[in-house]
Amino acid sequence: MGAIAEAIVAYAKPLLDESGGTKEGINRAMALAQVCWNLTLFPEDQRDAAIDKMKSSLSMTDEEFADFREHVVLPMIRRHWEMFPAMHERSMQRSTRTSNAAGVVPSPANRYPRTGRNAPCPCGSGRKYKRCCGAHQ
Repeated sequence: MGAIAEAIVAYAKPLLDESGGTKEGINRAMALAQVCWNLTLFPEDQRDAAIDKMKSSLSMTDEEFADFREHVVLPMIRRHWEMFPAMHERSMQRSTRTSNAAGVVPSPANRYPRTGRNAPCPCGSGRKYKRCCGAHQ
């Protein structure tokens, strides 16, 4: 199994442990893990609305859904933040990099004036400067 698959299975482990080990239970656990993973990637200001939209597709009372949200969805979102902090740091850097308080995108040359073209980009993307922030000059 590849590293990505192992990471996803590790993320889904709490749900898989409660699946009962049946094929249907495992499929349900992995589907729920995928939904929680995707919810984690929503901007925080949109996440609650997306979670609330789930209620209509689930046959749950308000009380059952509140319990499901509190004991399954939100812990899985926190688990994602704990297991994959670099993923969230990059997305936060991207959102702060694209705009500032005035809504103006600062020039990359002004942000990283002494960065060599072939050096890793200081923004943390993992790409070369010339292929990342340096490409926008």
